[in-house]
Amino acid sequence: MEAWYMDESPEDQRLPHQKSPNQPVSLDKFADIGVLYWHLNPEDYENVWVLFLQDLLDLCPEKVENYEEKLKNFFREHIHVYEEIRYCLEGSGYFDVRDNDDRWIRIWIKEGDMIVLPAGIYHRFTLDKGNYIKLMRLFVGELVWTCYNRPQEDHPARVGYIKNFVDDNKKGVSC
Repeated sequence: MEAWYMDESPEDQRLPHQKSPNQPVSLDKFADIGVLYWHLNPEDYENVWVLFLQDLLDLCPEKVENYEEKLKNFFREHIHVYEEIRYCLEGSGYFDVRDNDDRWIRIWIKEGDMIVLPAGIYHRFTLDKGNYIKLMRLFVGELVWTCYNRPQEDHPARVGYIKNFVDDNKKGVSC
């Protein structure tokens, strides 16, 4: 897994958008904003996730109806009420998340990468130039994927995120 701060270029969202020079982001920074990451064996995924509700998403032009519209929707900045848990089984793509200073961090996930975004974090998703990803979407409780586009500063999930990850980090408290 690789991550970096993004440039502000309006070019194709599927490009890496690395600043020049590149500004990598470490796993320590992820902890500050509540993002969790693991690298797992994607060939054994069917036997591992029995405790979660799940579905599979094959995202590519050949397999998704209204592909371009779906990709635009995923790329709109939004939050969720629940954690977003995604496990990449094939292909690759980008999750963009906001840090505590409202700067974009681009996270490039590939086969075997699992990412958990906390409820209330502003984020978005897009494919890379490979134009394909197969994701396992994991859910705690029920299969819910409702997004709330920015701004959502008064939404309870966002308020909780700010309290747990932004305010505490400003006080110097490690989460």
